[in-house]
Amino acid sequence: MTNDFKQWIRDIKDFPKEGIIFRDITTLLSRGQNFKDIIDVFATRYAQSAIDKVVAIDARGFIFGGAIAYKLGAGFVPVRKKGKLPYKTVSVQYELEYGTDTLCIHEDGLKANERVLIVDDLLATGGTAKAVCDLVNTLNAKIVELAFAIELSDLCGRQKLQGYKVFSQIIY
Repeated sequence: MTNDFKQWIRDIKDFPKEGIIFRDITTLLSRGQNFKDIIDVFATRYAQSAIDKVVAIDARGFIFGGAIAYKLGAGFVPVRKKGKLPYKTVSVQYELEYGTDTLCIHEDGLKANERVLIVDDLLATGGTAKAVCDLVNTLNAKIVELAFAIELSDLCGRQKLQGYKVFSQIIY
């Protein structure tokens, strides 16, 4: 197994707007062995952590979260944008650089004191991840760690997540 995943990530300049370098994970995911390897790194890290639920963030977090939950034998709980979940939800509004957005989780998705791993593909500014922490805390579950495939360290997302353990496999 290789942990040099950067070589399989395509950089796309000026997407979605000029001055941005988009880190495209589809080139990593399209190679079966690489996808298996990146999931195995997460699964190995959390194998002894007694994770009850993997909470994954809409939408690319689902790619990693579902596979990790399966490998750990844990439940999978999606966090989605407002209006996308069919049952009663708990929601949190959070700040974006250009306004606000709302994330939701089913009110019965987590039980008090369940051990939760929060998963997403990318840690950038940390706002979305912090909002998900707030949702999990509202339901009185325990956050074991936040796990990301990629972290853009120059955007300082970890600062918004102080007090939480954070793991990123690929750091730019």
